[in-house]
Amino acid sequence: MQTGNAQNDNGLEQELNLLKKQYERLREDKVRTEQNLKNIGTQLAGLEEQAAQQYGTSDPAKLGQLLEEKRAENARLVAEYREHINSIVEGLQKLENGGGV
Repeated sequence: MQTGNAQNDNGLEQELNLLKKQYERLREDKVRTEQNLKNIGTQLAGLEEQAAQQYGTSDPAKLGQLLEEKRAENARLVAEYREHINSIVEGLQKLENGGGV
């Protein structure tokens, strides 16, 4: 019977050692995750401050709206520039064809 109890004790001791190792890994993961979370929070605060200074807001919805407004403005400017270039090309073609100004 003592052999059975000794084997059982050895098995429990091995399991306890494995559980301790697992606990230590989990604890290290927790510390690492907490540090990462702190770093990400610091980065987020910095980016929010930068956005507020640069765009007047750090609200994602308002920033999205500003982005859409800028895209629309860019599209309008490109269209105006395209028309301007086309008018120059047409004027040059008229001159090349002997047309007056």
